[in-house]
Amino acid sequence: MPPPTSRHAWPGTPTATDRLLTAELAAATRRLEAAGVASPRTDAQLLAAHVLGVPRGRLPLVREVPADVLDRFWDLVGRRAGRAPLQHLTGEAYFRHLTLAVGPGVFVPRPETEAVVGWAIDTLAAEASSMPAERPGPVCVDLCAGSGAIALALADEVAGAEVHAVEADPAALTYLRRNVAATGPPVRVHAADVLGIPTGYGPVGAWAQVPVLDGLAGLVGRVDAVVSNPPYLPDADRAVVEPEVGRHDPPWALWGGGGDGLAGPRAVAAAAAALLRPGGLFAMEHADGQGAAIRALLAAAGGWSEIATRRDLAGRDRFVTARR
Repeated sequence: MPPPTSRHAWPGTPTATDRLLTAELAAATRRLEAAGVASPRTDAQLLAAHVLGVPRGRLPLVREVPADVLDRFWDLVGRRAGRAPLQHLTGEAYFRHLTLAVGPGVFVPRPETEAVVGWAIDTLAAEASSMPAERPGPVCVDLCAGSGAIALALADEVAGAEVHAVEADPAALTYLRRNVAATGPPVRVHAADVLGIPTGYGPVGAWAQVPVLDGLAGLVGRVDAVVSNPPYLPDADRAVVEPEVGRHDPPWALWGGGGDGLAGPRAVAAAAAALLRPGGLFAMEHADGQGAAIRALLAAAGGWSEIATRRDLAGRDRFVTARR
């Protein structure tokens, strides 16, 4: 079904000055469903909550909505039907216990990454329980930090953690610094050049420089955990990714380079190897078809033990863990 030329042309959309929210949500849901949006009703509700300035759970208490608010709502519905990411429209993304600012120029954190950082949090907590109470909290590094989702989750949920977030892209750094300032848990932000990555780097050419760790010299060999969601998608996925991803996520946060997508993970693993103390933990997200290749990559590099592929909540191979 083609989209209407205006919201008034959409079947079921009333035109009264103040209109019933239930009818508007039903019409918006139909429009988003026709556009191929995966969760049309949820997205319609979240957009309505956003323009109304209320939590989604309070929508049943709202009956009539003024026309000017509905104009904003239908504008956002139209953009979402054009497959703009929901998070770009609301300006925020939810990650574990956090609400993060996101928008054009920064990767939108996904639920799959929650499994990666959750494993690290649980493992660090288990190890802390067997350590003396006076021992300092763990030193953690988030490589390719983007919005800061991983780093801030570690700082929020790992007692006493000293957390460092490393990001290369200037636009992403803006969101990272904003989220660190707004969220509360202390995170130290490191800009691109600490990894030897030139500003405005491309997804392939700069990755060979990542192991240059001059800016993190004080952390070399003493980090307890490195957690990363690097660019890892292979070139073959360019034709099949959802429009929200391919059109709107920054390409340097998606495509891992080398055709198979492994150039990014390879460089991040090399950086992690330099940073970690003996026995330190490594967790890195990857594509669901890369498990065997990532395990082989770490095994060939040497110096890693307990290499394992772990699955996300959908049962797909999602991230590798290892110990230095």
